Amino acid sequence: MFMIKKLITPLILPPGIFIIILFWAGFRLMRRKGWKAGVITVTVALALWLCSLGPVANWLMRGLEAGQVIPPAPRGDVIILLGGGVRASAPDLTGEGAPVEDAIARVVSAARLQRRLGLPVIVSGGAFSEGDTPEAPILKRFLVDLGVPEKRVLVEDRSRDTEENARNVKVICGKHGFSAPLLVTSAYHMRRSVRAFEHEGVRVVPVPANFMAGRIDHLTILDLLPKAPALMMSSRALHERLGLVFYRVVHLKEKL
Repeated sequence: MFMIKKLITPLILPPGIFIIILFWAGFRLMRRKGWKAGVITVTVALALWLCSLGPVANWLMRGLEAGQVIPPAPRGDVIILLGGGVRASAPDLTGEGAPVEDAIARVVSAARLQRRLGLPVIVSGGAFSEGDTPEAPILKRFLVDLGVPEKRVLVEDRSRDTEENARNVKVICGKHGFSAPLLVTSAYHMRRSVRAFEHEGVRVVPVPANFMAGRIDHLTILDLLPKAPALMMSSRALHERLGLVFYRVVHLKEKL
C-alpha cells in the first residue's frame, strides 16, 4: 500500500494530473486531425514532465551551484544579506510578515556569520511594486530575533532586483567606509550576484547559503514521477540562467 500511494499521489496532484491531461489531449488531437495538430500539446506536456522530475531539477540547479564554496575562515568588515522574497501578510511571532523558505535560509546563514564575526549586516531588499511591503525590515526583524544586535543591522529597502541591490548597497558601503564585504545569498544565486556587484566596482567575498542540489547515487521508478517541488526548483534554476544571459548581453552592450 505504501508503494501504491507513492506511485499514485504524484499523478493525481498538480503538476502530474495536468501533464496526463495534456498528453491525453495531444494524442487525441493526433488521432483525429493528424500529428501536426497535437504535437505542440504533447511537446508542452513532455517539457512540463521533464521539469517536474527531481533528477532534472537537480541537474539544472547543480550547474548553477558548481564552484560555490563556503570559505572556512571568511574575513571582511561587513556582511551583505540579499533578500529572497517574503510573505508580507503572514502572521509571525514578533510581527507581520515572514521570509519565504529560500530567504529564511539566507537569514539564518547571515545571523550565524554575524554571531561568529561580530560584523555589521546590510540587509538589502525592497518592494517589487509601489504599495508592496519591502523585504528588508522583515528580514531585519528575523535577524534580531536570532540574536543579531539591532544597532548592527543596516536596512536598504529600495532595491527591486539584484542589480539594484548592488547599486544601492555600494552607496551604503561608501558612506560607512566598508571595503571588504562578505556577500550572503543562495548558492544558485551567487554567480549572478557577484557579477552585479563587480559591475558596480564592489569586490565581495561570497558566502553561499542554501545549497539545493544533492548527489543522486541511484534512480528509482519514483524519480520518473512528476513532483511540484521539483518543478519549482527547475523554474528557479531556469529563471537564474535567464538572468545570467540577460546580464551577459546587457553588460556586453555597455562595453561596446
